[in-house]
Amino acid sequence: MLDALYQFDVWLFRLINEGIGQPYLDTLMLFVTDFKRSWVVAAFASLYIIFTRRRESVLPLALCLLAIAVADQTASGLLKPLVQRTRPCFELGHVRLLLDQTHSFSFASSHAANTAAVATVMWIFLSKSSLPDRSVAWGLVVFSFLSGYSRVYVGVHYPLDVLAGWGIGVGAGTLTYLCVVFVWKNYLSPPLKNLTMPKKPQKQAATSEK
Repeated sequence: MLDALYQFDVWLFRLINEGIGQPYLDTLMLFVTDFKRSWVVAAFASLYIIFTRRRESVLPLALCLLAIAVADQTASGLLKPLVQRTRPCFELGHVRLLLDQTHSFSFASSHAANTAAVATVMWIFLSKSSLPDRSVAWGLVVFSFLSGYSRVYVGVHYPLDVLAGWGIGVGAGTLTYLCVVFVWKNYLSPPLKNLTMPKKPQKQAATSEK
């Protein structure tokens, strides 16, 4: 079973890294996979939250930082030294390696975990609001997908590494939110409870002119 899973992982890696590789995609994937781009996207999302939510931006931004910390420590601090999986660029032959890569472990992808954690938290707060809010939420989901996909494309991760990273990120974002909601509802004073929690959309009451 594990051998079949590994063979499928290698086959899918070859398909993405070699079979789909094109010069114009190389440029795009190198742009997306640069970790500095993730911080630019996160900064844009943070500024959007700050300008549209004002003081209510405190909770989602704090949750993003907490979710990133949980996701990153789970992927890099726990799983990588535990699993000790070699990166495909150092294990397989004839890999299209598009960037310099250190000899660190492969499973799970921190890029995928961190971007998915941010996307999950922002999705919880923005996906049921206005069109601009939903657009930002979807944009973060798409960026997380492209960031994870690019890690396979440039030759530094297996697809399973990225899938695990996405799962860790979604789990970290969701669990962090649920834990904070529990504390928020049970231990904070009433004035603070209404400060930053995402509110359900309410239908506007119809008014009639007299």
